[in-house]
Amino acid sequence: MGEAVRKLDLIDVTPFTKADAAAMNARFAGVSTRAMLEELLTGELLGRVAAVSSFGAESAVLLHLIASIDRDIPVIFVNTQKIFGETLAYRDTLSEQLGFTDLRVFRPDPRLLAAKDKTGLRWSYDPDGCCDLRKVEPLRRALAPFDAWISGRKGFQAGTRIAMPRFEEDEGRLKLNPLADWDKAALNAYFEEHQLPHHPLEAEGYPSIGCAPCTSKVQPGEDPRAGRWRGWEKVECGIHVAEKPGEEPVF
Repeated sequence: MGEAVRKLDLIDVTPFTKADAAAMNARFAGVSTRAMLEELLTGELLGRVAAVSSFGAESAVLLHLIASIDRDIPVIFVNTQKIFGETLAYRDTLSEQLGFTDLRVFRPDPRLLAAKDKTGLRWSYDPDGCCDLRKVEPLRRALAPFDAWISGRKGFQAGTRIAMPRFEEDEGRLKLNPLADWDKAALNAYFEEHQLPHHPLEAEGYPSIGCAPCTSKVQPGEDPRAGRWRGWEKVECGIHVAEKPGEEPVF
């Protein structure tokens, strides 16, 4: 398996279609999350897939599931250079605890930042442009060697995610949403069962954690993602693009 991982850069990316994603959804309907991941990560997607994690409030569940199957799966983290220090520390603690061998950190292209965000304040007047520079472009580079990637999105997190499928087509890649049908109670139970550490900001009122300038505390009764881009008509960072207007998923 190590040899397969080392040869990632030599793999010819085979485009996945929407029909392929639909077939995957049908194939794994009713199959448990772990059984689905185990079959794919040790079988047809071996050496072809990476996990993308923000190391946010609920990230430990999916990362633990993946690590229990294969700790050599590449884990991609995009450091936007606007990340909370607590997130960076949590990333290091969690990835070391779970034993991942291939944590890949990608950052914005400094030449693009110099040209389009020299002051570092683009988030304050053009959050979409900031996300494109600091999240979308680095992730596109990070995913270049892979045919598929794993996302930690969950259906309960926002109204735009309710009908989220387990499998989607994304720029010719297969995108896996293994926790699409998990609810908060299931996540909490998994944290407790496996004694996973929580993100330190969660206890301070941050149930959804992104970049520091664009993340605020959430008040009781608010949507868990109400603190993301508060005051803007913005619900996603551009990494997850809706198939239909008005159905934008969020990162």
